[in-house]
Amino acid sequence: MPRQLKLIKNDPWLAPYANAIEGRYNDALRKERELTSSTGSLADFANAHNYFGLHRVDNGDWVFREWAPNATAIYLIGDFSDWKENEKYRLSRVGNHSDGIWELRVSAHAITNGQLYKMMVEWSGGRGERIPAYANRVVQDRNTHIFSAQVYVPDVPFEWTDADFKPKKTPLLIYECHIGMAQQKEAVGTYEEFRLNILPRIEADGYNAIQIMAVQEHPYYGSFGYHVSSFFAASSRFGTPEELKKLIDDAHKRGLAVIMDIVHSHAVKNELEGIGLLDGTPNQYFHSDPNRRRHPAWDSLCFDYGKNEVLHFLLSNCKYWLEEYHFDGFRFDGVTSMLYYDHGLGKSFGAYSDYYDGSQDADAISYLTLANRLIHQIKPSAITIAEEMSGMPGLAAPIADGGMGFDYRMAMGIPDYWIKTLKEKKDEEWLPSSIFWELTNRRADEKTISYVESHDQALVGDKTVIFRLIDSKMYWHMAIGDNDADVARGVALHKMIRLVTLSTINGGYLNFMGNEFGHPEWIDFPREGNGWSHKYARRQWDLVDRQDLQYRFLNAFDNAMIKLVAGTRNFAAKPIKKLWEKDDDQVLAFMRGDLVFVFNFNPEKSFYGYGLLAPGGVYSTVLSSDSKEFGGFGNIDENVEHFTKPDSLYASAAVERLPLYLPTRTAVVLRKHPPARKK
Repeated sequence: MPRQLKLIKNDPWLAPYANAIEGRYNDALRKERELTSSTGSLADFANAHNYFGLHRVDNGDWVFREWAPNATAIYLIGDFSDWKENEKYRLSRVGNHSDGIWELRVSAHAITNGQLYKMMVEWSGGRGERIPAYANRVVQDRNTHIFSAQVYVPDVPFEWTDADFKPKKTPLLIYECHIGMAQQKEAVGTYEEFRLNILPRIEADGYNAIQIMAVQEHPYYGSFGYHVSSFFAASSRFGTPEELKKLIDDAHKRGLAVIMDIVHSHAVKNELEGIGLLDGTPNQYFHSDPNRRRHPAWDSLCFDYGKNEVLHFLLSNCKYWLEEYHFDGFRFDGVTSMLYYDHGLGKSFGAYSDYYDGSQDADAISYLTLANRLIHQIKPSAITIAEEMSGMPGLAAPIADGGMGFDYRMAMGIPDYWIKTLKEKKDEEWLPSSIFWELTNRRADEKTISYVESHDQALVGDKTVIFRLIDSKMYWHMAIGDNDADVARGVALHKMIRLVTLSTINGGYLNFMGNEFGHPEWIDFPREGNGWSHKYARRQWDLVDRQDLQYRFLNAFDNAMIKLVAGTRNFAAKPIKKLWEKDDDQVLAFMRGDLVFVFNFNPEKSFYGYGLLAPGGVYSTVLSSDSKEFGGFGNIDENVEHFTKPDSLYASAAVERLPLYLPTRTAVVLRKHPPARKK
């Protein structure tokens, strides 16, 4: 009798779907055997980037290769050929004609480093200029705005100094960022500016990882980097590949892991910049069925994960970023869209049957499974995160257990919950039972990344948490000493929402840059509708640096709660024990290790001598959102020790009453003293 996968053992409710789960597991193993039949391992298979594209060979000459099965002729054109087809730069087919591989070899002097180039591809009935699929450097002309590949082979290899770096994962504290909009100025920021100006801030804030968006080259800046055109090229609008490497190397020196936001769920539909019609056919990398080729919501192209050449391209892409740039892992974008034929659009996912109803894309599931296996083969310490909202079981479970191998999945329901609460509920309707359930409702065998808001909640058309709390008053009443009641409410709840979300993590926590101090307004990239303005595509760091504004209080509190969690050994693995939950009082308390987290969400009532139930002993305050240091009123005396009192009603439960003063809209964290040693 075949062994039962651990994923199913751990969750008996999955037993009716055992065939589907075991089937996808076996599909991935079968595909791995097929792909590695001649190489032996995925790591050796995923080397397409070392074969295709433009490379120097040992004697200094150049070799260029491209996979283009439908092409009838290919010329390399560029500065070296006066942008005309020249027989000297005409590619020839190599190997079997059906393989579709083209090759060009020219002398060392025929092409010069820094020159621009493209391919002129001819096919039956047409021709067109194309950027090679494996180009590792793509630049845009400032005047014509046309993109071209650039010959980029530095004479001296970059000298890395991070050989001993390993990411900290206990817990993973992610600072999500975008290089271009990380600067104060109304312009596109650079890798170097980020390295010099922003990395020190992130280090000081206490986070241990950065997640960089928009790294892969994309023609439209306003796409936030999610419509990728050149998958092997770091976006040149932010600087050079060497400057990105320097940024990553410097981040590692500061103890920061660097996670790349990788887009393998779709590609830009542009034909001149992208790979949508590279060899004259629409289905070279993408589905041949028009209904599956075009993403109905994103106006982009969907990869055909059933083609081995596509798997070769995407798996090699993972390996390339890990080895060439020393990224520590990936956040895979749009995983829900990959998992389902209908991209998960309009589905409620209210029952397990929704995950096994025949709408799942087995090829995409195999790809994601193999990508995780490959990534961890190459770099065992790597971090992989799935941006996935359907909740498919096993996504972040080990492959050997029947999962897909991600280390974490994004807890995408949490920000939705906070937005819904802020939009639809009065303060007196905030129920601790609802908050606690939402923050802790997850699969026990899968780690998640919890967050209040990411870049998604900050985009134009939406509102950040601070903007929903304070709205336009943040323009006029954030000065220290203003004492506006709405601002005071907003500042208090901003701190509480973040602390209760962070303190209930079971894997990691994420914050989008600037939101830690309540960055005002939204994100709106330059576009025709706003006159191509960069006003809202930047971060106003001066607000948190000013000593006369309350933004610094929010930042100080964020720093303090991050420091507390980061300094607690194995915090995310510690069980969460609910101590108290009283909806009519709006008070919540729970314990992790020796820390007790207490929240009074009540907008009107402060409680004196409020008797929580907790393990007997002595407790001291280690963090209070009401501290004046964090913009609070200072009503809690943080020097007072708190002693539990026996309660005969709960003697059998080994808990006692812990009387506390709980001011309205306040969170406090206590630490239980270790028991006194017996003499």
